[in-house]
Amino acid sequence: MEPGKILEIAEMGNPVLRERAREVEDIHDPGVQNFIDDLIATGISANGVGIAAPQVDVPKRIFIISSRPNIRYPDAPLMEPEAVINPEIISCSDEMVKDWEGCLSIPGLRGLVPRHTSVRVKYVSRDGRVEERQFTDFIARIFQHEYDHLNGVLFLDRIESNRDIITDREYMKLLRRESE
Repeated sequence: MEPGKILEIAEMGNPVLRERAREVEDIHDPGVQNFIDDLIATGISANGVGIAAPQVDVPKRIFIISSRPNIRYPDAPLMEPEAVINPEIISCSDEMVKDWEGCLSIPGLRGLVPRHTSVRVKYVSRDGRVEERQFTDFIARIFQHEYDHLNGVLFLDRIESNRDIITDREYMKLLRRESE
């Protein structure tokens, strides 16, 4: 398999980030498979832990979860990049927790976002299998964040107060203080 190419990331203000993405019709189409490789490469290159198709100006219901420690998320768990196609959230935990999120489409900002601690989901994998899985904690947060992108929702829309927004620089200082 060829490594994917790096795509340009759409930033807040681009209308594609505010529309509902369309279902993927033919998962086995070589163009879709190549696009998945491009999404994975783009997310990794940008130090993301996930990336959705609308973030590269493609309004399709595909996202990648690729959690791993990096400069933006030093404590992220390690997992293989996984393509999530035409997802749905079946159920969510009642318990919610606020934690810091950033977004490749909103560079320079972080926000304290309330999310469900656990989600039961259904989606199609890149090889066409229907998967039903339970995600918890950080991976559940990534799933919800990327799922929001497919519906035109940005993390800033979920923040309860403007006081819960900080710059990336201040966030990095906060991480350093917490690790001391």
